[in-house]
Amino acid sequence: MQKLTTFLLTGVLVFGAVACANNPRTSADAPNTTAASPEAPETDEAQDSQKDAQSQVRRDQLNSDIRAREERNNAVNQGSAEARDDDDIASEVRSKLEANIPASQLTVDAEDGVIVVAGTVPTQEQLAKIETLAKEIKGVKSVNVKATVAPAKPEQKDTKGAEDTNKQGQ
Repeated sequence: MQKLTTFLLTGVLVFGAVACANNPRTSADAPNTTAASPEAPETDEAQDSQKDAQSQVRRDQLNSDIRAREERNNAVNQGSAEARDDDDIASEVRSKLEANIPASQLTVDAEDGVIVVAGTVPTQEQLAKIETLAKEIKGVKSVNVKATVAPAKPEQKDTKGAEDTNKQGQ
C-alpha cells in the first residue's frame, strides 16, 4: 500500500511540474518565451484582452492570487523574500502586470529574483510602468524589460477575394 501511495504521489507531482512548465503570460496570445520576437496583436485580440483584464471579476481574481501567494510565502518562509520560489515570483509579477496593463501580451520569467519581461504593450506609458509594477512584488531584485511598444494592428480586409468575385461575374 505504501508503494502505491508513493507511486501515485510521484505521478501527480510529475504531471503538475510538466503542466506548469510554461512561463506565466498576461494573455493567451503572448509569446511562449521571453526570447520570442513579439508581434503586434490584431485589434480584436487586443480589445478582448483589455476587456478581460479590466473586468472587476478578473481584477479581483488577480489581486486575490497576489495576496494568497504573499500569505503563503509569509507562512512558509517567515516572510523572507530571499527564500521565494522563482515560479511564484514570476506568477505574481504576471498577475500584477495583467491587472495594471490591459491589452498587453507579456511573458514573465524569473531566475534568482531577476525578472525578464518580454512581449508587447500598446503604449509607451504602459512600457514605462512594467519595471515599477514588477518591483512592487516581494523577492524581485531587478527587472529586465525586453517588451516593445506595438499598438494593435487593424484587421486587413481580404480585397483579393472581392477582385476574384468581380472577375468571375464578367
